[in-house]
Amino acid sequence: MSNIVTTGIKATAALAFMLVGLSAQAAIFTTTLSGAAEAPPNGSPGTGTATVELDLTAHTLSVDVTFSGLLGTTTATHIHCCTAVPGEGTAGVASQTPTFIDFPAGVTSGSYFHVFDTTDPATWNQAFINANGGTTAGAEAALLAGLNGGQAYLNVHSTFAPGGEIRGFLQPVPEPATVAMLAAGAPLLLVLARRRRQGAR
Repeated sequence: MSNIVTTGIKATAALAFMLVGLSAQAAIFTTTLSGAAEAPPNGSPGTGTATVELDLTAHTLSVDVTFSGLLGTTTATHIHCCTAVPGEGTAGVASQTPTFIDFPAGVTSGSYFHVFDTTDPATWNQAFINANGGTTAGAEAALLAGLNGGQAYLNVHSTFAPGGEIRGFLQPVPEPATVAMLAAGAPLLLVLARRRRQGAR
C-alpha cells in the first residue's frame, strides 16, 4: 500500500511541476463584456468579448476585443487592475493611456487586435508602473497576479457611459496541454484514492 501511495505522490508532484512550467510562460484570459457587469451596472444592450494573452517569455501583451450594440460611441478602452475583491469593484487603469493605440474611436461596434511590448513603458499607465516598483517588470508581474486572481477587467468607455459602458473581469483559460495533462492525471489519482479507501477498511 505504501508503494502505491508513494507512486501516487510522485505522479502528482510531476504533474504539478509540469503545470507550473506551463504557467510560467504564456497565460490566456478571456471575458464577456456587458453593461450589467459595470460598476454601477447600466442598461446598455452592448455586448462584447475580450481575450488577453500575457507572455512572460516574449514579454508581450496581446489584446483582442470585439464589441457591438453600444448606446454611445467609443472614447477609450483599457485593462484595469487590481480590484480589492475578485470579480467586483473598480480599479485604476493598468494598460496604455489614454486608450489602446489604434482602438476604434467614435463607433458603436468594432473589433481590435494589438500586440504590446511589456518592456516598453508606453504599454502601461505610468501610475501603474509607479505603484509596482517603478519598473515595467513590476507592472507585468502585478498585472499577471491580478489576472490570475480575477482582479483585472477590460472596460470599453463611451459617450453614453464615460466611466465605462461595457466591461468584464478576465478569467484564466487553461492551455490545451494543461487540460490534457489534468485529464491524463485524474484517472491515476482516482485509482489511488480508491485503493487507499479499500486498504483502510
